[in-house]
Amino acid sequence: MELIRPPALKPGDTVAIVSLSSGLASLMPHRYAAGKRQLAETFGFTVVDAPHATADAGWLRDHPEARAADLHWALENPEVAGIVSAIGGNDSIRLLPHLDLDLIRRHPKVFTGYSDNTIQHLVHRQAGVASFYGMSLLATAAENAGMHSFTIESFRRTVMSTEPAGELAAAPEWTEQRLDWRDPGLQDERRLWMPNYGWLWLQGEQPVTGPVIGGCLESLDMALGSSIFPPLTAFEGAVLHLEVSEEKPPIEQITHWLRGFTAMGVTERIAGLLFSRPEDRSLRETLELYAAVKQELADAGRPDLPFVANLDFGHSCPMGLLPLGARLTVDPVHKRISIDEPAVS
Repeated sequence: MELIRPPALKPGDTVAIVSLSSGLASLMPHRYAAGKRQLAETFGFTVVDAPHATADAGWLRDHPEARAADLHWALENPEVAGIVSAIGGNDSIRLLPHLDLDLIRRHPKVFTGYSDNTIQHLVHRQAGVASFYGMSLLATAAENAGMHSFTIESFRRTVMSTEPAGELAAAPEWTEQRLDWRDPGLQDERRLWMPNYGWLWLQGEQPVTGPVIGGCLESLDMALGSSIFPPLTAFEGAVLHLEVSEEKPPIEQITHWLRGFTAMGVTERIAGLLFSRPEDRSLRETLELYAAVKQELADAGRPDLPFVANLDFGHSCPMGLLPLGARLTVDPVHKRISIDEPAVS
């Protein structure tokens, strides 16, 4: 399925912030303001709020139709060039009855978000429009003491250039230090970072190329059986990207989800598997997770499948931007991953 590529963003464009999943933005206005400021100063954007972006969290939870209306407002507003999600959550699935796929298709614009925004990415895919996994306002743009250079470069190469992003690289450093988002006094304090030991090439011997599909496993599981879960044909020859949230689902639960994908026919169809660094797990726990995934692939008859782990997308700091639907090459021979086509027009 060839997806419509939205127009590239450029300095001077207006970007709208939407709260499609949770109303966390209303609970920490200082961090929300910092994210807007850093997004504007870093890329030269004008950053505006959708009508209900900072509405009371309880009210927003009770009104999924208002959250959907915000997305429609941003898409139909001729002054808005791109849309950035405020944050994830676990409630985007309730927007489905209120979303207009034809409207999304008629107004293709860059949309970024991660975690529970997986649901909106699936909606965009069903509408036939490419979207981008990463960048949220509170978690990424509002990074303490300024956005990370890795995030900035990834964003620019992916949605501010009409050239292919080309060869990807692991982030030079990473962190799991948590500074309280509710404390304004910590906003300008840089977190402690450590050297990144890089990607783990766990299996596969032949290069593969295919469109990127996937997202956060918890949200993908929530979407199973709904109108937006991709048909099996969407996984044929695709590179599947998976990650898990800060809720830290047990390894057994993750393998159950993967087993379900195998039973559906997903695993036999994909060309490669990418797994991003899981949050809040020790090195031992992380390696045990990757070993469990590898065992699931073996049980599914895919010991040949290129499988690369520890990538810097989703619940990982710093966070790159992954263009869903774009063709990507995974090359185990030379240990390279590259985006082979422009993600925007």
